[in-house]
Formats: sequence, structure tokens, C-alpha cells
Amino acid sequence: MIAQFEQERTRLRAIAHRMLGSFAEADDALQDAWLRVERADTAEIENPAAWLTTVVGRVCLNMLRDRREHAFEMPDPVIEMGEEPEQQAVAKDQVGLAMLIVLDSLKPDERLAFVLHDMFAVPFDDIAPLIDKTPATARQLASRARKRVQDRPQPNVDLPKQREVVQAFLRASREGDLEGLVAVLHPDVVLRAGALEVIGGRTVAGRASLFRKYAAMAAVEFAVIGGEAGFVTRVDGVPFSIMAFTVRDGQIAAIHVIQDREHLRRLVAPRS
Repeated sequence: MIAQFEQERTRLRAIAHRMLGSFAEADDALQDAWLRVERADTAEIENPAAWLTTVVGRVCLNMLRDRREHAFEMPDPVIEMGEEPEQQAVAKDQVGLAMLIVLDSLKPDERLAFVLHDMFAVPFDDIAPLIDKTPATARQLASRARKRVQDRPQPNVDLPKQREVVQAFLRASREGDLEGLVAVLHPDVVLRAGALEVIGGRTVAGRASLFRKYAAMAAVEFAVIGGEAGFVTRVDGVPFSIMAFTVRDGQIAAIHVIQDREHLRRLVAPRS
């Protein structure tokens, strides 16, 4: 079974990341699950992949339930760097920051039911025992979570078009062009930076125009962040911020910013 675990590790880590929103916690969950697998009697297990999924799911559920109340922390997105990130093969199971933030707002049982069923096709009959509910209740929990997930801003254009809009945003920000920013932002755009949330095109444009103050000394590298267009800024080679954008119909519907130094250190490496 240990060999099967290693074969399934990438998928199991993806499950843990969706459940916990943190790569470090996902790795901790896999270590815990590995120890449980090592101690378990697996001789009569007919479907090892399904069994391992439930083991990891149970570990993640316990971690979510044990979390104490804490200030909002931005989840960890998958970041792909490169000169032409829109040409890279983006993994189909990647999720954007907006999705991860919604997942982080769900109750543990809702999150488990939705992630396992909707993202990894685990039957409700297998999910129900993990949360001590009936399959019908597990279905209801997933449905409730699904509605909240579907209400989030979602991109409806391809990566090259997203990058064009992000470039227009960056150009207007650097020039301090308030009207240019308003034009590229949806009237109901949401900007989130840690616990800060700003709503509305002109309000967000006013904040974004402040980018001009450090744009001259910041190097910008475009990236694919959780499957969506964005960029990483660096000052003297040190990561300064990550900005991810959700683009709909040629306008930016959501902006997510990561500026916490420790979080940046975990996600992107400095450049010499």
C-alpha cells in the first residue's frame, strides 16, 4: 500500500491543498496519512486509490476542525512563471485564488463534501461516513457549497486575452491614469489584499493608482496564478507582491493581492 500511496501522491496532495488551502499544511496532512497507512491492515482493501482518498480526506477534515479562530490568511495558489505564461500547459485541476478563498469560508463538512465529490468524483456513499452523515445529507452539503463557489467571479476569456487586460491595468497604474484604470475595471470589481476588501471600480482605481509610487523601482514578471493571469513584482530581486486577476468580458472583475513577506517567501523565490 505504501507503493500505491507514492503512486497516488500527486493526486492526494491536490486533494489536501483544496481542503486546506496551504501547501505546507497539505504536506503535513500527507505525512500524517502516510503514517496511518503504514500502521493499517490493508490486506483486504479492494480499491486502494479510493481508500487512500478517504484517509487523506479524514486527516484534512480533522485539521480543519482543529483550527482555531484566526485572522484571514490568503491561501496558496499554484504559480507558473515564464516569459510567455499563456503558452504554458495549465493543469486542469488548478484553482484560482477566488476559488480557494471561497473554499476557506466553507464549514469543514461542506468543504470536504464539495472537494471530494465535485473536484475528485468521490461518491457521496463514500463521503458520508467521513462526516458521520447520510449520503443525502452529504449531497446537500456539497450543493450548498457549490452555490457559494459558483457565485464567485470567474474568468470567461482565454489567457492571452486576460494578459492583454492585465497589461492595460499595469500600464494605467504606472501612468497614474485614473480614467484608464476605471475603463479596465468592472464597476463592481472586488480587490482583496489579506483582510482588506475594496469594492467598486473608482474606489479600486484610486488604490491601484498608488502602484505608480513604486513602479519605477519594481520589476514585474507576468505569471499564471491558479490558472489565471497575474504578475509578481520584485524590488531589488526580492518578491514584493503577487497580484492575480479575474477577467470577464474584457474587464477585471476581481483582484487578489499577496504582500505578506512570509507568504511570498513560501510561494516565489528571490532573484539575484
